Amino acid sequence: MTKINPKSIVTKLVGNQVTHYITVPDSETRYMYDVLTSSPTIELIPVSREGEAIPIAAGLHISGKKPVIAIQNSGLFESGDALRGLGLGIGLPLVMIIGYRGYNRKGDTPDTSAHFLEPFLHTWRVNYFLIESNTDSDRIDLAFETAFKTNQPVGILIGSEYEENNS
Repeated sequence: MTKINPKSIVTKLVGNQVTHYITVPDSETRYMYDVLTSSPTIELIPVSREGEAIPIAAGLHISGKKPVIAIQNSGLFESGDALRGLGLGIGLPLVMIIGYRGYNRKGDTPDTSAHFLEPFLHTWRVNYFLIESNTDSDRIDLAFETAFKTNQPVGILIGSEYEENNS
């Protein structure tokens, strides 16, 4: 499986003037977390539950900042009420980086979080873009364009693991 270099994602976030990265730190995203801790322009905000991420992002957006959230697919399910009430309800142009835990191109995963993610996003009418490798990083720009054109949350589904930062 191709892995994603977290630096390629952070470069795109910086290019889109992201000010804050709100996430639940976990073992799946540790390499991204490591790269973000050295970013001079993006403030890392750890939260204890995924349901806290969207409200914090909404407050930052209202204060003129440009946050993103990063959560796992199961955490998005837990965030449903915040997505409904704040993300969709107030028209929040929020890019959500969503770990697509259990995803594989064959679709034969026993992980129900993978089975339900895309139908969940379709039900809520949330546009999304899938990233499976570094060559897909241009989709991050598309996600930001879509979010700010529609004033709605947009997902970036991370369909691969992050590679270790060796520099």
